[in-house]
This record gives sequence, C-alpha cells and structure tokens, in this order.
Amino acid sequence: QAQLAESGGGWVQPGGSLRLSCIASGFAFSTYPLAWYHEAPGKERELVATISTTSRLTNYGDSVKGRFTVSRDNDKNTAYLQMNDLRPRDTGVYYCNAWQLGDAPHEYWGQGTQVTVSA
Repeated sequence: QAQLAESGGGWVQPGGSLRLSCIASGFAFSTYPLAWYHEAPGKERELVATISTTSRLTNYGDSVKGRFTVSRDNDKNTAYLQMNDLRPRDTGVYYCNAWQLGDAPHEYWGQGTQVTVSA
C-alpha cells in the first residue's frame, strides 16, 4: 500500500526554521515527482514547492522563494522541505504529494504535519 508520511512540524517563533520530512513506502518513490503544499487555516491548499525525480528541477511559490528549499533523497525514499525565516502566514498544515501522469495518472498524499509560527 502506497503511503506518504510527513513529520517535523511544530511550533516556532517568527524568523525560526523547521525541516519537514516526507517518507514514502509502497511505491517506486524515485520515479515520482514530488510537491509540498500548504493549507492555512480557512484557506485553500496551495502549492509551495515541487521537485523532479532526479532533483534537477525545483520550483517554488512566490511567497516562499528564497526562504524554503525542497530536496529529496531517493536512496532513503524521503523528501524534505527546509523552511527558514518562518512567518506567521506560514502557519498551517503541510502536505507531501507524489504524482504520475501518463496513461494512468494518479497521486498520493500524506496526512500532513502542522506548523505554527507565532511569537
């Protein structure tokens, strides 16, 4: 059974840092592009960052450019989101997403990890 499990969330003061992890199991992790999403309280889920299968290509949402870094270790079936200079608006649940297009498009989601940024 394919699964994604996020961890690393918590409470941090503004300006602080957190590193989120997303551990995959039950599918060929290295063949899936990955994304991190952020769902702020009362708002729609929005894309934060994406990373290609080989880590060659990354993209970031405008609100996190220069502060967040996405990475992956295919040997460990794990993706990471390094979040620096956190701001109160970064508060919310962060989800890991893996997808495939082609003849049988499908995707997997984790359960999310809560990040709270406050003084």
